[in-house]
Amino acid sequence: LRRPARTCYDAPPRGPSLSIANLSAVLQPALTNQLAENARRVRERIAAAAERAGRDPRGIRVVAVTKYVDAAVAAALCEAGERELGENRVQELEAKGPALAPLAPTWHLIGSLQTNKVAKALRWARWIHSVDRPALWDSLRTRWRDSRTEGSTRGGLEVLPRLLLQVNVSGEATKHGFTPEELRAFLRARSAEMRAEGLLPAGLMTMAPLGAHAAATRACFDGLAALRDEMRAEGAALGAELSMGMSQDFEHALAAGATILRIGSAFFEGLS
Repeated sequence: LRRPARTCYDAPPRGPSLSIANLSAVLQPALTNQLAENARRVRERIAAAAERAGRDPRGIRVVAVTKYVDAAVAAALCEAGERELGENRVQELEAKGPALAPLAPTWHLIGSLQTNKVAKALRWARWIHSVDRPALWDSLRTRWRDSRTEGSTRGGLEVLPRLLLQVNVSGEATKHGFTPEELRAFLRARSAEMRAEGLLPAGLMTMAPLGAHAAATRACFDGLAALRDEMRAEGAALGAELSMGMSQDFEHALAAGATILRIGSAFFEGLS
């Protein structure tokens, strides 16, 4: 296995899948035990960070990012209790979704999404963290609206996806997402439409600058929280979720009010 690197409640539909027994058969006990121990340590770190921030860890959603591991390892982590899994690419969702269907994880798409892959993404993802431009929102909106007209018996979506608007708080040229000003303009222009149609963003997502000092990381997370609070105070159609924080910086994210953590490498320490 390659060591994972930094990246950005409903059961998924069932499809052709490996049995849990088949998945378990290819796992070595030492690997399963290592994953379970890693999961315990991650949860302990989250609980301690939440306590320092005066927060209840039970209110924190943890997404285990499985982008660099295969389906068998992802299944073992799921069996260890991590039932919310994140992938960066639609192709990986399509590959791992059927294999893990017996375990019924909640899938999160956390990476960039092309408009021509929206239908495929929505087959598995119950959360999409990376709605980074109006064109993608419109594509998701159209797919959702059309599916409601078609009805589930004709291939329509049965579950409303939860969508997060990605914001490039740090202003890095290499990052996707709305700028803060673009987000303000988007929500001000579209909130009435969102409420009328019943498809509202669940909240916001961001990534801190790679390798940034603690002060810059915290400023990025504080900036996203302030933007959420500002828009909600204005009456924008925006939920309260804040998806921010990964293995290297989730303590700062929790202190700034993160409600969703996207953690990859910490779950897979010690794997070779």
